Amino acid sequence: MFGWFLALTIVIGYALGNLNGAILTSRLLLKEDVRTHGSGNAGLTNFFRSYGGARTLLVLAVDVGKTVAAALLGGWLLGRFGLADLGKMVGGVSTVFGHMFPAAFQFRGGKGILCGATLAGVMDWRILAALLAVFLVAVVLTRYVSLGSCLGALVYPPAFALCFPGDTALLLLALLVAAAALFMHRANLVRLFRGTESRLTFRKKSQ
Repeated sequence: MFGWFLALTIVIGYALGNLNGAILTSRLLLKEDVRTHGSGNAGLTNFFRSYGGARTLLVLAVDVGKTVAAALLGGWLLGRFGLADLGKMVGGVSTVFGHMFPAAFQFRGGKGILCGATLAGVMDWRILAALLAVFLVAVVLTRYVSLGSCLGALVYPPAFALCFPGDTALLLLALLVAAAALFMHRANLVRLFRGTESRLTFRKKSQ
C-alpha cells in the first residue's frame, strides 16, 4: 500500500509541475511563448525580463501554488504511514522536476529555483530564510540572479541537514534538488566565468 501512495505522490507532483506559470501566462494572456524570448527559459526571471508588469505576479502565484499543493498532498498521503515530512518532500521534488522537464511542453521548462524555494518554505521556514538571505545578498551586490540562485542551491542541502538532523532521505532529496538546479544553470555558470552573464534590470526590454 505504501508503494502505491508513494507512486501517487510522485505522479501528481510531476503533473502539477507541468503547470508552468511562465508558459501558461504567456500563451493564454499574451498569445506568445516565453521560451521564444530572452534566454529561452520558461521561468520567472526570463518572463519578467521579457514582459515585466503585473503578469509576473501571476507566474509567481502559479508556481508557488502548485508546489505548495503537491507538498501538502504528499504529506497527507504519506502521513498516514507516519512519514508526512517525506511525503511533503517527495511531492515537492516531483513538482520541481515537472517544472524543469514538463512532458506537456516538450520537456523544456524552467530552472526550478522558485519551486525549490517554495518547497523549502513548506518544510521549514528557517531553510527558506537562509536561502532568501543568500540569494538577496548575492543579487543586491552583483545583480546576477543566476549567481544568487546557484549560491542558494549550494546552501540547500546543509540547511536541510541542520533543520532535519539525521533524516537521510530528506538530505538526499535536497541534494537532488540542488544538483538539478546547478545543472539547469550550467550555461549561466559558463557565462558568469566569462563575464558575459546578463545582470538584473527593472526595465522591460523592447519587443
